[in-house]
Amino acid sequence: MKLVDAHIHLSDDDYSGCVDEIVQEAKALSVVALVSNSMDLKTSIGSLELAERFPSMVYAAVGIHPWTVNDLTDDQFQETIDFISKKAKSKGLVAIGEIGLDFKYMNIWDRQLKVFDSMLHLAEKLVLPVIIHSRGTTAQIVDMLPSYSVKKVLLHWFSNPISALTKAVDHGFYISEGAPVVFSNGIRDVVKKVPMENLLTETDGPVRFFRPPFQGKRTTSAFIPTIVKAIAEVRKMDPESVAEHVRENFEGFFGIKVN
Repeated sequence: MKLVDAHIHLSDDDYSGCVDEIVQEAKALSVVALVSNSMDLKTSIGSLELAERFPSMVYAAVGIHPWTVNDLTDDQFQETIDFISKKAKSKGLVAIGEIGLDFKYMNIWDRQLKVFDSMLHLAEKLVLPVIIHSRGTTAQIVDMLPSYSVKKVLLHWFSNPISALTKAVDHGFYISEGAPVVFSNGIRDVVKKVPMENLLTETDGPVRFFRPPFQGKRTTSAFIPTIVKAIAEVRKMDPESVAEHVRENFEGFFGIKVN
C-alpha cells in the first residue's frame, strides 16, 4: 500500500529541526510522497530546499497564502514571483500553493484578490497545478477559476457548500481531505459524495486537532493511514483500494510517479 500526503507545511517553523524524523516516520508507515505547501517567500524557499533534500519523497508547492498578504510589501511580492519563476523548472516543484481567499480577513480583501489573481496568472504562465485555500469563499472561487487556464485545481480541506462540490467536480477539480474525515459528519459527507477519481489525502500539518484519536499529537503524515481507513469506512471500500485510487490521483494531478 502506497500512501500520499498532498498537503502539509513541512517548511513551517513548527517543524524546524524534526523534518528528518517526520519523513522517516512517514516512510515507515508506507507514506511514499508528501507535498510541502508554502505560505510566503521564506517557506517557499524552505519547501524547495526540502524537496531537494528528500528527492522523490518530498515535493514543493510554492506561493503566497491569503493569511500573509497583510504584511506583504510590494518588494516581497515581486521577489516571491521572481523566485518562483526562476525555480519553475526545478524537479521537485510540482504546484503553486497554498494560495486562495479567506473570508475572515475581509479587511484586506482587495489585497487578497490581487495576490490570488497574480498567483493564478503565474500558474498559467508556468503551466503548474494550483492548491487552493478557500475558507468561506469556496463557492466564489469555484465560479472564478474557470476564467483562468490553470492546469489543474486542488481545493484543499473542502468543507462546504455541497452545491459548490458538484460544480467543482464538473470542472474536473480535485478535493483533498484529512483528519476531520475521522470525526466530522460534514467532511464525511463530502468524502461520500466526491468521486474517487477526484479525491486526495492530506494532513495540513502543523494544524493541530483536538478530537480523538488525534488529540495531544503533533500533526504529521503519520496520520495518513488513519485518514485512509476512515475514507474506506465512509466509502464502504477496503483501505488498499482507497490508497490505490488516491495514489493514482496524486500522480495524475502533480504529474509525477511515486516510488
